[in-house]
Amino acid sequence: MEASARILALVKLANVGLTLIWGFAVTYVFVRALPLREFQSFLLLVAFGNFTISAEFGLTSIIYARLRRHWLGLGQDDAGGFRLEEMGVLFLFLGLLIVGGFAILSVALALGGLHSGMPLLFLLFFLSACLNLPALLAKRALAAVDGNFLWEALDCLRRVMTIALLLFILQGLDPRLSVALQLCVSIAVIGYAIALVHGRLGMEVRHWLSFRVGGGHVRANYLRDIGASAAFTISEILAYNAPYFTIAAATHDARPMLIFDFFFKMSRSLSMLVRATVEAALPRITRAFHAGDGARLRQLVGRALGVALFFALGASGTLLLLGEWLFAKLFDGRAVIDRIDLLLIGGALLALAVICVSVYVQGALGRFTLLLGRSLPFLAGSLLSVPLARIFAPERFDLLFLILYTLTLFVAAAIHGASLRQLVGRRG
Repeated sequence: MEASARILALVKLANVGLTLIWGFAVTYVFVRALPLREFQSFLLLVAFGNFTISAEFGLTSIIYARLRRHWLGLGQDDAGGFRLEEMGVLFLFLGLLIVGGFAILSVALALGGLHSGMPLLFLLFFLSACLNLPALLAKRALAAVDGNFLWEALDCLRRVMTIALLLFILQGLDPRLSVALQLCVSIAVIGYAIALVHGRLGMEVRHWLSFRVGGGHVRANYLRDIGASAAFTISEILAYNAPYFTIAAATHDARPMLIFDFFFKMSRSLSMLVRATVEAALPRITRAFHAGDGARLRQLVGRALGVALFFALGASGTLLLLGEWLFAKLFDGRAVIDRIDLLLIGGALLALAVICVSVYVQGALGRFTLLLGRSLPFLAGSLLSVPLARIFAPERFDLLFLILYTLTLFVAAAIHGASLRQLVGRRG
């Protein structure tokens, strides 16, 4: 099953489906369980969680690229080759990120920077979300050593259990207890996945704790990659999440925030679908790239782009047919979305499909410096969209913002498309 790209794609898509259900269920449940103002604060919490989770700065992508070369038998005799101690350093960094984010959130709740009548719920949900950091470590490490199927099966189990616990809130279960139980389930499943990585790599406990050795190897051999990856990740975090905060600063009206959250959910849904299919093909893409097989690389990248655009067209068509109903159901009728909004979101998804393929493929190949340069126009457009819309169309700035944000995505897609052509052309 691990060797079949089709089976891998199917199980990854099944997991994506469960992840999407969980993501929409979070909104569906909490918009009903919390007052509207509390729910707006909850959306800001989710955005802050996205910042924290993304702040691993692409280090797990670097580990994937390095560990994949190691697993394929490339560069094992090089002084700068992969060392098992790198895993412990990365694990430590991810742990510090979670602790730091938790401390910032605690201070924000204590000082009133984030208003909530249920601070314990916010803290538990944040911790639950942050467990995606070690989950990502386990996922990337298992994928690099041809253990994709193992991870997907475990994650499917985790998702089914957390969805059930989430929906129990609507049946009267205390939200804090529900999130605490989800936290426990995730810890158990992710811990087992990391144990699988430990066994497959033949690691010992000392490898996880040799921070000095691992840190020295990291500094000596790929600090530049870390810098480029960190800058690229920060750029992507801001580009995708900044509108939550700029909209909150521009207006207290809930509708613009809900519309952007709806777009964000659609974009995350598409990106997860695209990622699942690209990751299923990555074992072959990385083999073709490192072997210098340009014809095979072009075929595989072209196929990935075709599938991504197919998903984007399907999502756009579905939004035009069911978007108004879905928006009303998702947000409990708290706002109304217009047809023009759905058309713009549909167009943005087409551009996003190209961006996703480029980022996932080139990130797996370790081309972080190039990705950083490609991300800056998207960052500029995202940061400027709300202020410009507020200046030039104060009465309907939400519509103008969506227009500007969609145009930004099209520009970014054109840049990434050219980058992919350069990649397969150079390899040919």
